[in-house]
Amino acid sequence: MALPLMSKRKLHAALILLVQILQVCNGFYLPGSYMHTYSTGDEIYAKVNSLTSIETELPFSYYSLPYCQPMGGIKKSAENLGELLMGDQIDNSPYRFRMNVNETVFLCTTPPLNEEQVKLLKQRTRDMYQVNMVLDNLPAMRFTNQNGVKIQWTGYPIGYNPENSNDDYFINHLRFRVLIHEYEGVGVEIIGTGEEGMGVISEAENKKGLGYEIVGFEVVPCSVKYDPDKMAKIHMYDNITSVSCPHELDKSQVIKEQERVSFTYEVEFVKSDIRWPSRWDAYLKMEGDRVHWFSILNSLMVIFFLAGIVFVIFLRTVRRDLTRYEELDKEAQAQMNEELSGWKLVVGDVFREPSNSKLLCVMVGDGVQITGMAVVTIVFAALGFMSPASRGMLLTGMILLYLFLGIAAGYIGVRMWRTIKGSSEGWRSVSWSIACFFPGIVFVILTFLNFILWGSKSTGAIPISLYFILLSLWFCISVPLTLLGGHLGTRAEPIQFPVRTNQIPREIPSRKYPSWLLVLGAGTLPFGTLFIELFFILSSIWLGRFYYVFGFLLIVLTLLVVVCAEVSVVLTYMHLCVEDWMWWWKAFFASGSVSLYVFLYSINYLVFDLQSLSGPISATLYIGYSLIMAIAIMLSTGTIGLLTSFYFVHYLFSSVKID
Repeated sequence: MALPLMSKRKLHAALILLVQILQVCNGFYLPGSYMHTYSTGDEIYAKVNSLTSIETELPFSYYSLPYCQPMGGIKKSAENLGELLMGDQIDNSPYRFRMNVNETVFLCTTPPLNEEQVKLLKQRTRDMYQVNMVLDNLPAMRFTNQNGVKIQWTGYPIGYNPENSNDDYFINHLRFRVLIHEYEGVGVEIIGTGEEGMGVISEAENKKGLGYEIVGFEVVPCSVKYDPDKMAKIHMYDNITSVSCPHELDKSQVIKEQERVSFTYEVEFVKSDIRWPSRWDAYLKMEGDRVHWFSILNSLMVIFFLAGIVFVIFLRTVRRDLTRYEELDKEAQAQMNEELSGWKLVVGDVFREPSNSKLLCVMVGDGVQITGMAVVTIVFAALGFMSPASRGMLLTGMILLYLFLGIAAGYIGVRMWRTIKGSSEGWRSVSWSIACFFPGIVFVILTFLNFILWGSKSTGAIPISLYFILLSLWFCISVPLTLLGGHLGTRAEPIQFPVRTNQIPREIPSRKYPSWLLVLGAGTLPFGTLFIELFFILSSIWLGRFYYVFGFLLIVLTLLVVVCAEVSVVLTYMHLCVEDWMWWWKAFFASGSVSLYVFLYSINYLVFDLQSLSGPISATLYIGYSLIMAIAIMLSTGTIGLLTSFYFVHYLFSSVKID
């Protein structure tokens, strides 16, 4: 009786504890960044990111142009691995906001512009460079009207060049509209992982939490001509009279030598019904959302229909062959063995070692690593764990996942090597090759592109220190884990072939058309599942738009895996039916050839959709990054196709006993 009584007491105590926890925490939210509340008059300073342009794709530091600098000097914000690789350089700025205080403020007047500064300003203006300002982790947003349509952009231009003028004009007055929501602290517990780190607001901190949340940050850029002698008498942060944006060019600030530019800004705080968890909704609205929905659904339906038909026909054909063979008696089977045709003729060669078997195992190992990284990243992003508020987290997460998935790459690659060779000899060389193959390709391409960026003095160039960090992470995490995975692969049970391989290889009958033609054509079906989503991904990367429909991307990825597996299996079966036993590489490239179409589509996108991209440097950067993406897709899809085909062939020949 004592034991049940103790259990009841423990259960009672647990229930009391649970009720207390529920009383403390009335709600839970994982938004991606820590919520700040501000009291009236609290000072908030905006930050500035790198200057960017959709014409050149070369980011530059904000302070490379003659802008006002903060009183305490320029200080860089802590940046994660992803931000550094993307070329982000986040600095403090002199733009000061006082919560719920509307004011017009003077910043500074520059010394007379010299020839070099004027030349640089005109070049950046004509290259359509944008200033990217951030307040409370929200990018500045502006609205423009084009042909009667309201379009939203992040950031604002450095300047502009009117159609009827040969002069360029500098943006030196900003009208900010800050949307705020009054936070009342109703026992909501908030946990975030934004750039400020982890943060919690609980019931005990309600009194501290009372205040205002920033839920929107809008900007209207203006060019205003000031009297420099008059403005020189004013100090930084002094209030001035409100300024209206002039429409006449003679009242705007022209960019020319010996001009002294005065910078001012105006702040208006507006109360909004937008709650803090929903403040990113305005940034994540995709353009052409109806087209996106219907195109994706149409693609899914067509691909499911085609893949279903192919798979059903294929299953019926193979099942019929196996059923007919199993229904025969032993004498009939012996007679049939003498009259074998199709895939049964290559029984003694189907598991013969392929050419360049080491390279095949290395590519499969790297493909497993890339596929695992993509799947885990997209699943976590689809579940909302990678918010755009946490800049660079997506890329940082991908790199860390790739490093730790080295153990899976080594295991699969070495186990395949052991299966093909029949022994574990040489597994260390295979493991080292897996660890170096894809990272080596990426390293060579990025180094070449980095020399171009260094020559252009762009913030997009990877610092030398980051090179050493990446190499240290690779050598200290990825390489040891890949070798560990390879060691585990040698200890795993080897996959036994169901049939023996003949000593003399069978001659492959000649064909009218080369088999590689069919292999390259097979990539069109997986590409059909991918190309619509690819358009949105390329637009988000190169046109500065936010991409956050990871739920769609997860569906497309799942469909792509299914179609790659089906296409590769069907082509493998077709090759075996015409007595072509050299199926290993063809199975890999049957699905891996989708990367060729992805690369060609990227070139098509560059020529027809990125017409604003100008100059050979920008085009070289675009092609280099597209090549890395295409190689990664080839390794991933090729691995899916080969592994599926291998298990299909193994199942097929283990189902029929042929002496």
